[in-house]
Amino acid sequence: MLKNMNKTKKSNLITYAIVIVAFVVMQTLSSTGSISSLLTGLLVPLCTYIILAVSLNLVVGILGELSLGHAGFMCVGAFSSAFFSKCMRDVIENSIVRFLLALLIGVIVAAIFGVIIGIPVLRLKGDYLAIVTLAFGEIIKNLVNVLYIGKDSKGFHFATKDVMALDMDPDGTVILNGPQGITGTPKDSTFLIGFILIMVTLFIVLNLINSRDGRAIMAIRDNVIAAESIGINVTKYKLMAFTISAAMAGAAGVLYAHNLSTLTANTNNFGYNMSITILVFVVLGGIGNIRGSIIAAVILTLLPELLRGLSDYRMLIYAIVLIIMMLFNWAPKAIEWREKYLHFGKKKEA
Repeated sequence: MLKNMNKTKKSNLITYAIVIVAFVVMQTLSSTGSISSLLTGLLVPLCTYIILAVSLNLVVGILGELSLGHAGFMCVGAFSSAFFSKCMRDVIENSIVRFLLALLIGVIVAAIFGVIIGIPVLRLKGDYLAIVTLAFGEIIKNLVNVLYIGKDSKGFHFATKDVMALDMDPDGTVILNGPQGITGTPKDSTFLIGFILIMVTLFIVLNLINSRDGRAIMAIRDNVIAAESIGINVTKYKLMAFTISAAMAGAAGVLYAHNLSTLTANTNNFGYNMSITILVFVVLGGIGNIRGSIIAAVILTLLPELLRGLSDYRMLIYAIVLIIMMLFNWAPKAIEWREKYLHFGKKKEA
């Protein structure tokens, strides 16, 4: 049966199979107590990073544009969904329904921001696009840190100074507390939900890549002038890829937010550090290689924790692994070896 499939379908099935097998193995190990509690706690964040890496690869690898604002879309999805969940915690008691609604809100809000940012930003190229998207991520993070939102019997109150400036009734509740973020978000995220979101993300991205729209997007990546000359609407397809990527980053933010009891916007989780980390997953896994992004995200997330016992050599080994992965993906001899023995990588020209 596999022999009769074309190469693309076979590659996609292998990617799905790898994710499913990894989920079954980790779920089994977790349920039997065979892995540490620290590693178990990393399973949901790991799913978040995989979704972020795959979605960013849609922009960087498939569209061919460098974006450094992915953490900003994640932040938008995380805080909009956490805000909804905290407000509706006592209204919607069913955790699954509440999470699905929060997920829908996070995805929609992130997609809207993707359209708003994408329309002017996608006219830029190269370093300029990277700088503008990086600035967007920082603006979103800093905006969340100066915003105070509370709710009482009169409705919602907003302020940018402090909690006292909200001027709420005694029965009022602070929802967003500036730099302290949102406290009391329902912890509805699970490893199973993370796995389902990964599969949905893969289904959307892989089907888009192999569709007519995906071929148009890759034509723009390869040569914008040639794509325009054959009638491809460059702005439309750029905005499509950028918005879908932003929406999936928002979904990752929802998963991330509902795994924490307190959600704060700092540099490590929603700033430029996160954007660079996601970009590293994409580059080391192979730009345009969806399966490689997943593998890179898993290795680079789990490796520091697995090497925690080697405190003196942990970062040295981590750096060596980064170099090996880079050489394996980009060195000409490594590419030739993969084509010859593993049958993946760039196809040789006749």
